[in-house]
Amino acid sequence: MDPRAAFEALGTTEGRQDPYPYYDAIRAHGDLVPVKKGSLVAVGYRECTRVLREPALQVQDGTAFDRVYPEWRSHSSVCAFTDSMLYSNPPKHTRQRGTVNADFTPQQVARMRPVIEDMTTRLLDRIADLGADGSPVNLMDEFASRLPIAVVSAMLGFDADRQVWFRDIASAIAVSTDGFTDPAALATADAAMDELADHFGDVITRKRGCPAADIVSALVRLHDSDPAKLSHDELIGNMMLLLTAGFETTAFLIGNGALMAIDNPRYAALLRTQQPFAAAYVEEVLRFEPPVHVTSRWAAADVTMFDQHIPAGSRVVVLLAAGNRDPRRYPDPNRFDPGRANSQPLSFGGGVHFCLGAALARLEAQTALPMLARRFPQITLADTATYRDRWVIRGLRTLPVTTGRAVTASRR
Repeated sequence: MDPRAAFEALGTTEGRQDPYPYYDAIRAHGDLVPVKKGSLVAVGYRECTRVLREPALQVQDGTAFDRVYPEWRSHSSVCAFTDSMLYSNPPKHTRQRGTVNADFTPQQVARMRPVIEDMTTRLLDRIADLGADGSPVNLMDEFASRLPIAVVSAMLGFDADRQVWFRDIASAIAVSTDGFTDPAALATADAAMDELADHFGDVITRKRGCPAADIVSALVRLHDSDPAKLSHDELIGNMMLLLTAGFETTAFLIGNGALMAIDNPRYAALLRTQQPFAAAYVEEVLRFEPPVHVTSRWAAADVTMFDQHIPAGSRVVVLLAAGNRDPRRYPDPNRFDPGRANSQPLSFGGGVHFCLGAALARLEAQTALPMLARRFPQITLADTATYRDRWVIRGLRTLPVTTGRAVTASRR
């Protein structure tokens, strides 16, 4: 298949449901492949890694949007992402990320383990009740998405009684990361962002009057003390980013990990009985079926890599999920194998934009998946799992299961 045709197919329903054959079709033409004038696609592990770490290749910020989507300012969801650290480059990115870096160090995140364990136990209790009569339970709705939104809400200091609302609205906003290809979905994302911004305004007012030991209280204090360090739009944008990024990708990681364990009883047994196995298992889930499939970079200056001249203004699409299945890096890459050594998947990106919440996502999955396997040793699929019709952030829409006999939860 022509590489341009393969790349464009990734934007179709068929491509979004199973993108891997199209990744391989592009790879057949090389590992850093021009697909049209001014656009290249990286599918090799080495090439993706280099692009992510090259200072001359930057994320799509407002200036880049001006070149390709001049109407972007009319979309509040896109504006919010552009005001956040996600779509910012140094020094703006460095300044914004510095406001929350300390809250996401591995040491700080490790303190969340008891909270994650408690929240997981409560959700498993709910699932046991829902499935006690043999009724199917959608693990995506009742577990994989509820746990991350509960954890990030606790860290940010958001209302616990609005977690399902946060989940649904964050999911709607995240569609805007797929770009401008679906006007109807983008309009829904804009409406959701407007509603969330109104709510955030109320949250900010409450935090000013009654600050607490949470991330949003700290951000509000910083903004009020020195708006040059964090403007109002940046405050809203980063609150939105921390909510959406801390929820959906981790939900998909947990959902994918649960599905693979249900499909492979041997791995479920190891999750139940061997504590160290969870870390290796989660790393292989991240490699084999990552929540984030693609990111992109724009050339701020001419750059040459791997004998390819990339002129200023060019776009390089980084297919993280393709790099994770590069046969030069991973023998038998299309086989799920938690025993792989030194895996180091690309799933959290790289360079200055390496995912801020990587340690938290890993901890949630490494905690939740063994607890799920122990609580429901007889869990089986009740029907076929289905994927959402999305590509950039790709994951399960439904994971219907019957729980079987539940093991009584141990209480501390």
